[in-house]
Amino acid sequence: MSLQEKIKADLKESMLARDEARTSALRVLIGEFQRQGLKILSDPEVLAVIRKLIKSENETMTRSGATQSPYLDVLEGYMPKAPGEAEIRAWIAANINIADYPNKVQAMKPIMAHFGGLAEGNLVRSILESL
Repeated sequence: MSLQEKIKADLKESMLARDEARTSALRVLIGEFQRQGLKILSDPEVLAVIRKLIKSENETMTRSGATQSPYLDVLEGYMPKAPGEAEIRAWIAANINIADYPNKVQAMKPIMAHFGGLAEGNLVRSILESL
């Protein structure tokens, strides 16, 4: 089952459970999928839409001074877990030869590509600089 199909199924479940906050968040998310111009989105495309909505909600919360949002909690529930520092260090040690790069930070491109943008760029940069 694709992520888009899972979200649609979750919408039906939340409607049956009468969970207004979750239903509302999922409707916004599905509406955003429909604005993409494609009927069916791949999982990376779905994650990109979710990431965009999370970023927008975080900016709104910062401006308004809010500390918590049920909408944001629903969206973040669909994001895969970001890799931790230990996992990133282990992958770098196994797959990247820092000596191949004139500048350590140039190794960020293959690292970020491997983790599919889930790794935080500042964390990867600090790990590379500490090597």
